[in-house]
Amino acid sequence: MNYRIIHSTKFRHSDPVPLSHNEARLSPRDFSRQTCTRNRYHITPKPRVFRKRFDYFGNQVCYFSIEEPHSELTVTVTSEVQVTNTGYDTPGPADDIPWEAARDLLIESDHFDIAENRDFLLDSSLITASGQLRAYATPSFPMGRPLLAAARDLMARIYHDFAYVPGFTEISTPLEEVLTHRRGVCQDFAHLAIGCLRSMGLAARYVSGYIETLPPPGQEKLVGTDASHAWFSVYMPEYGWMDFDPTNNQIPMNRHITLAWGRDYADVPPLKGVIYTSGSQAMDVTVDVMRLEG
Repeated sequence: MNYRIIHSTKFRHSDPVPLSHNEARLSPRDFSRQTCTRNRYHITPKPRVFRKRFDYFGNQVCYFSIEEPHSELTVTVTSEVQVTNTGYDTPGPADDIPWEAARDLLIESDHFDIAENRDFLLDSSLITASGQLRAYATPSFPMGRPLLAAARDLMARIYHDFAYVPGFTEISTPLEEVLTHRRGVCQDFAHLAIGCLRSMGLAARYVSGYIETLPPPGQEKLVGTDASHAWFSVYMPEYGWMDFDPTNNQIPMNRHITLAWGRDYADVPPLKGVIYTSGSQAMDVTVDVMRLEG
């Protein structure tokens, strides 16, 4: 599948902002099943400084500063991406390896490909392993169950047990509160799954990106109705990382477009910054994911 993504963010300030520093993670990643062929930033007012780097997790980060008074800031990023199913067939080793064996390999193995992923076993700023999370996860992880089957079951249970309710949570809402009220959005469900997996001693990471949304039969797709999306990924020794989308109860294929990954949302916010002002701020975000022919 070939896609064009237009992600536009507009900030409005009640008082002029004399200076702002910003970081954006809005450049789709290149990896085995995805290639970004175009990624262009259009920023108004024009930045005084604009530079790119890669962070610890290999995500491209764009830093820019606005060094003139401004009451509005608009950041529009246009990307073109090719997504394939290559490497996302059901993994043979993951069909066979029990989840306990995968857990033990993560702890004991000195093999570089395994050891380098131990960062994703640890607590992070928004996700802390707990007995409550382990208790929720345990029914998906009976002794001897293959890791792939266990992760699928956890994904399905979150999909069926939790209601998608925008506005009920914030990104900083504790997972225990999400677990108690059984409500949230895609970021909450990804965090919940990651917390469950880490509580079982498994490596899991947070993935940010987009998903192509399809209009009802016979209707045209509305402009601006897409949104950022999030899901989780599990490390499977002898195979690698495999993604799971608990919001939609599916393994991402070629309708999911990956922007960035990290330990949790705090590692990969699409846009964050520091501004110098005493006034209020409003933000509007629109996302369009368009399938291209050819």
